[in-house]
Amino acid sequence: MSTFKPHYDVVIAGARCAGAATALLLARAGARVLVVDRQFRGSDTMSTHALMRSGVLQLHRWGLLARLQSEGTPPIGITTFHYGPEPVPIAIRPEHGVHSLYAPRRTILDRILVEAAEAAGAEVHHGVLLSELQFDARARVIGVRVRGDGHRDVAIGADHVIGADGRESTVARLVAAESYLAGRASSALVYGYFDGLPYDGLHWYFAEGAAAGVIPTNHGQHCVFGGLPREQFGAAFRGGTAWGFLNLLQKCDPQLKAAVEGATLSGRLRGFGGAHGFMRRPFGPGWALVGDAGYFKDPLTAHGITDALRDAELLARAILAGGSHAMARYQQERDALSIPFFRVTEAIASFRWTLDEVKALHSALSAAMRSETDHMARPVVCGAAA
Repeated sequence: MSTFKPHYDVVIAGARCAGAATALLLARAGARVLVVDRQFRGSDTMSTHALMRSGVLQLHRWGLLARLQSEGTPPIGITTFHYGPEPVPIAIRPEHGVHSLYAPRRTILDRILVEAAEAAGAEVHHGVLLSELQFDARARVIGVRVRGDGHRDVAIGADHVIGADGRESTVARLVAAESYLAGRASSALVYGYFDGLPYDGLHWYFAEGAAAGVIPTNHGQHCVFGGLPREQFGAAFRGGTAWGFLNLLQKCDPQLKAAVEGATLSGRLRGFGGAHGFMRRPFGPGWALVGDAGYFKDPLTAHGITDALRDAELLARAILAGGSHAMARYQQERDALSIPFFRVTEAIASFRWTLDEVKALHSALSAAMRSETDHMARPVVCGAAA
């Protein structure tokens, strides 16, 4: 705590993919950046792991994709959608320099981004909580108060304070950032990591009132999840977590259930009881929001990490450009790219579809991803590898 400077250009609350990526881009551009995170370095977090094409494109542009590959993150060359008994395989075609998708463990991806931010000159401190914001007489945020374990609060000045601190963002709460888009649908998920599964590529399963996925990640493991409408979560798992999980997989695909029963669970099954999506105003005088702090949607479409990396770059560009017009452009770009995802994710997470209807929803999702990738593939003013 005693090493903190009295003032930084930017203070960021949250050192996971949104906060660390924002810090990386700003520090590479010469900004003095401090990042604090209440969790300890190397901690895990709930995640779908999947990086879509736009996210892979950005990691490549930032010079970090080779590092991700060196950590044993398997390349994904095919995605298979299972609509009941009907498999629909889709090969990942080379485009914008991206030849494969990836699904890293967050203990690896977040660490790579943090280390890259530090190498660029950002200060990153874990186990430190942002407790308060400081305001001037015109209600502009001009600094923060942070607290480490066993330490008193330290006041730090900042030109910009960024909340990258998740759905229940402290920064969003302290600035009273209003939500102007609210979701109504929500899925509940149970997932685990398994050794010994024979699946190649990504697999997404859909059946009436249920969904599942198989995601290849690091250490030769697959993340397997099962999902259903939030309001059915309690009843579905009344007989126990493992019992409910296998029932969900059976409903989606009996062969998937059999494969999981023959595999080895690493650790324990984990659950997410669901949360409604939202879109918050992402900036104000002296403050901004990025990642889940500003925009959250149901995880069933597995696009959260890609959202975070995309919005980190959009926000970094705006801060470097300077001025309220640049920040308004950040909001406009984020919303234009995000709202189509939000709408289609709401429809998929409602589970009020037939198999033919969810196929059409996936076509709309694919179109939104193509537009996003085309947008992010344009020349940029920040983010190249140092």
